[in-house]
Amino acid sequence: MSITEHTVKTPRHTTSYLAAGPEDGPLVIFVHGWPELSISWRHQLPALAALGFRAIAPDMRGYGRSSVYPRHGDYAQEQIVRDMIEVIDAVGRDKAVWVGHDWGSPVVWNLASHHPDRCHAVANLCVPYYTIERGLEHTLTLVDRALYPADEFPAGQWDYMRYYEESFAEAIAPMDANVHAVMKLLFRKGNPEGEGQRAFTATARRNHGMLGGSTIPDLPRDNDVVTEEDLSIYVAALERNGFSGPSSWYMNHRANAEYATTARNGGYLDMPVLFLAARYDYVCECTHSRLAEPMRTYCRQLTEETIRSGHWMAQEKPLEVNAALVKWLATSVPGVWPRAT
Repeated sequence: MSITEHTVKTPRHTTSYLAAGPEDGPLVIFVHGWPELSISWRHQLPALAALGFRAIAPDMRGYGRSSVYPRHGDYAQEQIVRDMIEVIDAVGRDKAVWVGHDWGSPVVWNLASHHPDRCHAVANLCVPYYTIERGLEHTLTLVDRALYPADEFPAGQWDYMRYYEESFAEAIAPMDANVHAVMKLLFRKGNPEGEGQRAFTATARRNHGMLGGSTIPDLPRDNDVVTEEDLSIYVAALERNGFSGPSSWYMNHRANAEYATTARNGGYLDMPVLFLAARYDYVCECTHSRLAEPMRTYCRQLTEETIRSGHWMAQEKPLEVNAALVKWLATSVPGVWPRAT
């Protein structure tokens, strides 16, 4: 199944996206997170396309061949949601099934809560609803204080987000200086031995480093997550654009929290929702902490499943992710299933 490249240009923004499947098939839009690209969904696009869906994956604002902006405020969730509305308008559709991961999840949650009329259903990986899309201060109320005592770890595993806010230039400098080493370090499969341990992100400020220290270790590539070809595509894009735009997504917590107050329906989601938790994701830790609890209140048609993977679930465990997604589409959103022709 071929994957093609496309561009949506409007007076305010340009979005590049990948697409697969019949142009008239039911639309599924995949939204990536930090610091990824549309190719993060390379295992999902052909699988959905083969079933008759029109599957597309944008390069998000600040990434790939989409527009890059100089100011932190240009990466607020309200602006990014507008980008996605422009994409669905450009392809001539009223509604889509939206699927997000990492920072793509808040985008999808905001689409569902602010534009439910543009959503058949939504699915998200790793980041549950009613968390980071409502700002960092809200998310801190869900930290596991048995694991992260407030006096020692006031921001819990989200300390790296505080580091961005307080020392942005220092945080991104080593990443810009060695993109290849950073991406090899990031794209690693989940490690069951880390369960119950503190995430390395909890000491970002004291270590003066986003990834466990001030220097980036040069580890071998993890072939269970990315091939050398995949890695080279990520590296080329981030070397071209830099980490400032992607990391500016973390610099809008107050604006994002304000935006969240304008959600429709009191923030409740009435459409079908799928959440896939990653058992070995120790930042977005949903197995032992309270992080996913608000979602269970605010999503009225919620399906949950746990995948035994690390954070990069769609790339590490594509068969499991695809199976869960397709089963949910067939059983919870049957109205969007492709019709035989």
